[in-house]
Amino acid sequence: MIPGRRLSVSLLAFVLALAAGCGGDEDSAIRPPTHADTVPTTPPLATTPPLATTTPPLATTTQPRGSTTAPPPSTSTLPPAPPLETTEPEPQPRPRSDTPLVVGAVDDAARHPGPVLGQLAEAGFGALAITSYWDPGRTRPTRAELGVLRDVARRARARDLRLFLSVFHRGSSTTPLTPAARAQFAAYTAAIVRELPAIRDVIVGNEPNVNRFWQPQFEPDGRSAAAPAYLALLAQVYDAVKEVDTDVFIWGGALGPRGSDRPAGVRPTHSPGRFIRALGAALRASGRARPVLDGFAYHPYPETSSTPPDLPHPNPRSRTIGLADDSRLKELLREAFGRELPILYSELGVETVIPAAKARLYQGMEPAQPVDEASQADFYRRALELAACQNGIVGMLLFHSHDEPSLIGFQSGVYYVDGTPKSSLPAVRDAILAARAGCVR
Repeated sequence: MIPGRRLSVSLLAFVLALAAGCGGDEDSAIRPPTHADTVPTTPPLATTPPLATTTPPLATTTQPRGSTTAPPPSTSTLPPAPPLETTEPEPQPRPRSDTPLVVGAVDDAARHPGPVLGQLAEAGFGALAITSYWDPGRTRPTRAELGVLRDVARRARARDLRLFLSVFHRGSSTTPLTPAARAQFAAYTAAIVRELPAIRDVIVGNEPNVNRFWQPQFEPDGRSAAAPAYLALLAQVYDAVKEVDTDVFIWGGALGPRGSDRPAGVRPTHSPGRFIRALGAALRASGRARPVLDGFAYHPYPETSSTPPDLPHPNPRSRTIGLADDSRLKELLREAFGRELPILYSELGVETVIPAAKARLYQGMEPAQPVDEASQADFYRRALELAACQNGIVGMLLFHSHDEPSLIGFQSGVYYVDGTPKSSLPAVRDAILAARAGCVR
């Protein structure tokens, strides 16, 4: 979900409503971005309680993207876990890997009234993922944001769509590094769960192993800075949400599929393997007995849209973990967290070439390597068949159901911007329904 390639959801919603009449160097191979930078914001609620005067000041990092100068490291000690009442392991939410594969779409255009959500259901999807952005200083969503989330939850329930909510900050300049910022982020997430009991799945953060979303990535001595800081945030969110509702499922990670592991590089990023190992080391060092997550979210994007999504990376030293490398991902998670974790492939997209007849609906230049619509259908089918047959995989969320209007964004939907279907839709619908029914290999 990289800011430079995010969709303007307001523009997309307007176009869709109008149409419907309803208002190799792996450092440079990090996937193109995702969510919207232009989600409307409203002033803070007048009832938001002021922060205590003893709260440490928020970090004010304004480091430009691509800069090699990391902001000063900050303390990322995990908050102490509440004392356990007994020596018995705390009951965990039941893993969902024994149920049919959940197949959904990540699409913030569904935050707005219009045809998007209905067309998503017609395409065979059984789930929807949307975003709510935390901003520094905020401890609860605005009334407007709560209204949007409540409306989406109502419409998703009417379509029998499972709703995933991803909560994260807008970019590396607002990374929640201080104890005060983490407490605000956790309070914001818990407030959503408290106000909207229909939300049962929360994804915490977005690609913290990528410097466009999390800074600093490394300490001056080369040790990981992002992994222990993200773990501290995850633990605080876990505790705050579970205090509201123990049955809400917390998904951690949401990692990008590759990274450079070069602290002094032009674009310092973590490979998923190094990041997960650093998470485990930070968890062990904290001495925390309580979990910090219920399941692990992961973005198994291939190197480009023209790369088959089921391409394996058999070299154990590879800095990429793709869709076909699930055994390596599971082994890393067992080592880090000491147990099996349900896995959600929370983003995967294959972009298509825009035909000349639809070109007027899009703006900008296409920086990616899109494929034809037949290849998109084939790649989505192969990805879904593989995921449906992997043990411990809960679901796959395609990014998106509808194209973004900016070519810098993602044209990975099975619908064009105006809501008309691509030629790939029938085959993708068949693949979605087959994957939701069970392993088809």
